[in-house]
Amino acid sequence: MHYTPHVDLAFISVEHIMRDVNFGWLLRYIHANGASMFFIVVYIHIFRGLYYGSYTSPRQFVWVIGVVILLLMIITAFIGYVLPWGQMSLWGATVITNLVSAVPLVGDSIVAWLWGGFSVDNATLNRFFSLHYLLPFVIAAASLIHLAALHQEGSGNPLGIDASGDKIPMYPYFIVKDLLGIAIFIIFFSFFVYFSPNILGHPDNYIEANPMVTPAHIVPEWYFLPFYAILRSIPHKLGGVICMIFAIVVLALLPWIHSTEIRSSRFRPIYRVLYWSMAACCLILGWIGGMPVEDPYIIIGQIASVYYFVYFLIILPILGNVEKFLLSYKES
Repeated sequence: MHYTPHVDLAFISVEHIMRDVNFGWLLRYIHANGASMFFIVVYIHIFRGLYYGSYTSPRQFVWVIGVVILLLMIITAFIGYVLPWGQMSLWGATVITNLVSAVPLVGDSIVAWLWGGFSVDNATLNRFFSLHYLLPFVIAAASLIHLAALHQEGSGNPLGIDASGDKIPMYPYFIVKDLLGIAIFIIFFSFFVYFSPNILGHPDNYIEANPMVTPAHIVPEWYFLPFYAILRSIPHKLGGVICMIFAIVVLALLPWIHSTEIRSSRFRPIYRVLYWSMAACCLILGWIGGMPVEDPYIIIGQIASVYYFVYFLIILPILGNVEKFLLSYKES
């Protein structure tokens, strides 16, 4: 209602919301920090699924839809970050949209089409505002499909077994458990909204966008940093873009990469150690993504990026086949 998607007015309209609109500051801080909370919860959900093997048959369709939802979230969050029209908004949009120019032959034309001109300008801001409003409805629809697919096969469990008979009632057990989780989460969320509302944002985004001044260090929001680190680790533009996209696509391929009958890591001690090494690798990539492009950060990022793909494409299939062999050997 109060935001104006125009390059001359966007930054000022956000300040108007913060200072003049009744409880505008609260709505904006809930919205801005809510995006971070959304990603925290989704990343926990993904890592929990990886730990318990939730992606295995017959729930592979549920998992793939989940990865699609993650991609939609990333797009929505990225275009939302452009709207306040601060320095990081403008230059972050310029860097990320420019990546499309790496596509052979048609890349430059697609970038001009995305921008609606020859640079990130008013047309870009207008269409990003429209998409930022519309995409959450697509995410909501995908979430309903995600739930419908889950109910088709039923939820998994930490043991990774098919338990069709011995069920626990939703009420009171899971209702009370979830209410406790929600209460703890709201306390955590409230700390950011009321005490440190800007701690997860970048200070440069409180400077109005200026196409004549480039920030010394352009970084995206914290939840994109691992993917950004993979992008920067490849010294080739198209290669970096492909690796960054494949870092998400490889998650969708997990149901077919998984090569053992055992689902849960509770019965896979070697996998459990490797799982935590992968989690540590993701944290390292997140740290590297926020660092300058200089030694020793470049080499650390490259090693972590290589390990990320080696883990999913080489270590997991080999480990699964070893476990399958040991199971058949034990049965024989």
